[in-house]
Amino acid sequence: MPGLITDFLISLDDRFLYFVNWLHGDVRQYNIEDPKNPVLTGQIWVGGLLKKGSPVKVVGEDGNTYQIDVPQIKGNSLRGGPQMIQLSLDGKRLYATNSLFSAWDRQFYPEIMEKGSHIIQIDVDTDKGGLTLNPDLFVDFGDEPDGPALAHEMRYPGGDCTSDIWI
Repeated sequence: MPGLITDFLISLDDRFLYFVNWLHGDVRQYNIEDPKNPVLTGQIWVGGLLKKGSPVKVVGEDGNTYQIDVPQIKGNSLRGGPQMIQLSLDGKRLYATNSLFSAWDRQFYPEIMEKGSHIIQIDVDTDKGGLTLNPDLFVDFGDEPDGPALAHEMRYPGGDCTSDIWI
């Protein structure tokens, strides 16, 4: 199954490139200080079609199949795959939503249509590189009025690392 990279960004200090793979379900961090030799410094699985219980399985080079364990946050199972990301100005907090387009969500992740989407926070190691799921932040759009709602994009009021203007 091919991946589907739906968003990417570069940190303000130009050290790290981040991207999300909506179908597979991972967020990756690459050190790009040497642009000709990017180095994978962080990867975290936060959903996707490769998670345990999915009908999709990975076939390894040895022929064995496997699926990915996806963590829970505050007792909530992560739904869908990571879709849009925003990085704080200091580069230490990466936020991810999980709804692409309702028609695609319905096809690939029907659970999002039934339970709503969410926002999660991934903590970033800006010294050595690395990603850790924050266990304290889970914004659930399942109980919104007239919901469940689908979260697609987010913006910081004072700007973020992808903004051209900061207040």
